[in-house]
Amino acid sequence: MQRIFVVYNPRSSNFCHVKSAVLDKLPDLKGYIIGKYAVKKTNFDDNVAKLSALIKDEDLVIAAGGDATSSIAVNAIKKSGKTATFSALPFGNFNDLSRTLGISTLENVLANQNHTKKLYPLEVIVDGKLWRHASCYVTIGMMAESTKIFDQTKIRQKLRKGHCLPWRSYFYLASWYFKNRHKKHFLNQFTLDDQPVQKVSDYIAVNGISVARVMRGREDCAKPKVFHSSVARLTSFWRLVSFMLQSIFRTIPGSGTIGDTIKFASPTTVTVQAEGESEDFNATIIIIRKSPTPIKVVAR
Repeated sequence: MQRIFVVYNPRSSNFCHVKSAVLDKLPDLKGYIIGKYAVKKTNFDDNVAKLSALIKDEDLVIAAGGDATSSIAVNAIKKSGKTATFSALPFGNFNDLSRTLGISTLENVLANQNHTKKLYPLEVIVDGKLWRHASCYVTIGMMAESTKIFDQTKIRQKLRKGHCLPWRSYFYLASWYFKNRHKKHFLNQFTLDDQPVQKVSDYIAVNGISVARVMRGREDCAKPKVFHSSVARLTSFWRLVSFMLQSIFRTIPGSGTIGDTIKFASPTTVTVQAEGESEDFNATIIIIRKSPTPIKVVAR
């Protein structure tokens, strides 16, 4: 009998919708064994470890939440080594992974569960240690640092009140940008694949069809090696406007790569972010590349 394992965050801004659209329907499903995992208050790695220990071969793992919840599920499947299938439902601020898979409801997942594709997530390796798998995108520098604003208790509480559209999230990000863009350096001088790079604020790697909902990526997630990446100096307001216009109406600027190696001359404090979750590192070498093994995903 097929086991469905639903991953959700009971403290998320849209949990009431997760409950009515997904959790309340689970008891009525016939012919399935139902499992549930509520994301704990601890941290990302702890949740990945706990969830990975529960996943079995042939499970259908459904993340009902935002990209952070989906990322926990994807990383748990990778860590478990099991032959589980993954899908994501859009109950977050941006829902980039759900948009990439083309799935929107529990009914969509069940109707298409035999229609699976391969998804090759990115690997983020910091000083020789795997930090995270990222299905859709990775940023390093200013954009990554800006996402810390959503870790503030006050901001999270405001987002929970009547939150339906992502405009509030964009407002908080814009406020952070105008307060912080005058910092001289978000990324110190480094080499990218042995080529010197300086005076930039951001490194961006894109694997899915969207970033932060409005910026357009490419369907690189289905490719076993290639993704797109770029560097940019977005502390300049007009450079940011140009970058955003191109990203929204065409595609995010960048060129194809089979892997990027960022090297600093000495250990440097940088913020790395994958799908809304960030962490600070005192790093010398950061490698972004495709995972050699894919995960199965339900996709339309």
